[in-house]
Amino acid sequence: MIADRIRFLRNRQGLSQADLARLLRITRSSVNAWELGISTPSTSTVISLAQIFHVSMDYLLEMDNSYEDKIDLKGFSEDEKALIFHLINYIEKNRDDR
Repeated sequence: MIADRIRFLRNRQGLSQADLARLLRITRSSVNAWELGISTPSTSTVISLAQIFHVSMDYLLEMDNSYEDKIDLKGFSEDEKALIFHLINYIEKNRDDR
């Protein structure tokens, strides 16, 4: 279910619902509704989520179970993967601030 994927990926990147909402320029209650399965994100938001989480849209929509499509993270521990995602987010954030 997309709700589970969003919650999993958000937590993996250490983002709160409010953090994700700010990145998407939406309300925290919208993110909460997705994660509870009450509603689903729009197509354009799914695209944004895939970019934020560095996964394919197919993974978010459960058409593919590999969340490592864009970066090969095989052989890395879960802690190492979390550090890599945090580093990518840090670099992207600072790139936008230039």
